[in-house]
Amino acid sequence: MRYFLELSYNGTLYHGWQRQPNAISVQEVLEDSLSTVLRIKTEVVGAGRTDTGVHAKQIMAHFDHDQMLEPNQLKYKLNSILPLEIAIKNIHLVKDDAHARFNAVSRSYEYHITFRKDPFQINKSYYLKKPLDLELMNKAAKLLLNYTNFKCFSKSKTDVKTYNCTITEAVWIKDNDQLIFVISANRFLRNMVRAIVGTLIEIGEHKLDIEDLVTIIKSQDRSQAGYSVPAHGLYLTAVHYPKTIYIS
Repeated sequence: MRYFLELSYNGTLYHGWQRQPNAISVQEVLEDSLSTVLRIKTEVVGAGRTDTGVHAKQIMAHFDHDQMLEPNQLKYKLNSILPLEIAIKNIHLVKDDAHARFNAVSRSYEYHITFRKDPFQINKSYYLKKPLDLELMNKAAKLLLNYTNFKCFSKSKTDVKTYNCTITEAVWIKDNDQLIFVISANRFLRNMVRAIVGTLIEIGEHKLDIEDLVTIIKSQDRSQAGYSVPAHGLYLTAVHYPKTIYIS
């Protein structure tokens, strides 16, 4: 039987999602805890990889087990031994061929920027000292929906068959002393959101024009785009699946 784990985590102390030989990762801690509770070695497959320091408000991972499990009981046991930075929100029984990565139909991210020096925002948002042109940044963000090839925002050395992504939402929202960039798409390339945010910041600083964004996208050249903003301001906020994969 296959189960989906819905979880969230603060990524500050972890070298990303994916298990690594010489660094602690969210996947490793989750697999070790699950194996302890189920008393059998259990591997999980995540909806995607997050980089070192990136957070997740919601991410899915699937695992297989040969016995029927009681979700609430398993959730309680896992949360009892997992570190405070990782929390299980829900556990769902799904169809045997459901896949946490390949069945995802859309993903959403947020990027948080703060303009106020705040000790409690360390490792949670990107601190900028100068204000940005929010109206201009939103005009530029809206242009992203007109394109599908985002090679210019992808990490150079990445093993993908296509650089095409369908962005369905891209907007900046002001929240007191913070700016939050919200973006949704059917898929994302490695480093894509952080590169987009860095480019939009340069537009907000009037270092680039909106027309430059179009030129950058059409160039398909990462070196033409803006800088990659720090990982600690990035949050994976939602992963969506067809309702048909769920059993309970």
